[in-house]
Amino acid sequence: MAESSKPILYSYFRSSCSWRVRIALVLKGIDYATVPINLVKDGGQQFSEEFQALNPMMQVPALKIDGLTIGQSLAIIEYLEETRPAPRLLPQDPKKRASVRMISDLIASGIQPLQNLSVLKQVGKENQLAWAQNVISSGFNALEKILQSTAGKYCVGDEVSMADLCLVPQVANAERFKVELTSYPTISRINKMLLALEAFQVTHPCRQPDTPPELRA
Repeated sequence: MAESSKPILYSYFRSSCSWRVRIALVLKGIDYATVPINLVKDGGQQFSEEFQALNPMMQVPALKIDGLTIGQSLAIIEYLEETRPAPRLLPQDPKKRASVRMISDLIASGIQPLQNLSVLKQVGKENQLAWAQNVISSGFNALEKILQSTAGKYCVGDEVSMADLCLVPQVANAERFKVELTSYPTISRINKMLLALEAFQVTHPCRQPDTPPELRA
């Protein structure tokens, strides 16, 4: 891919990991093209030989940018941060930066992978809802406590950070799996504040090129 070409994001409308990256791209003002990868259709388009050559983990998102292809949402966001630092998604203060990474990893490693499509397939259809609710609630119990000490307007202080990019898609997952959110007032407050921002609205799963007509808003 030529370095002057528009970045290409391989994404699925409902993928919370893809949503994180979409938000980062919009916040940083990066014009990009989307190639939808349907995780359900045709047995999962991520398993195609073409996509496997692009990302051997057979997961979305993947981003083609600057002549390389990057998988894993946090690695993508960190690369964007290092090459296109404005606006900042990682605070300059080392302690706040550590908090942002801690919260991001808690969600991206400690919650989301345990309730994603590949795991739910393994637990059996009759167990999927209870499994996802338990995993998300367990993670949110910890996250709520952490945010009570780190949050200002957003997850860490008053600036949008990588942690916020992880939070909103995970709350959407929680809502999809009917997790009761009244026990998490800090999470809910921050989520509401973030959803009022344009970057979170235009990247929402209901507004993507591959969003089914019945889910569009």
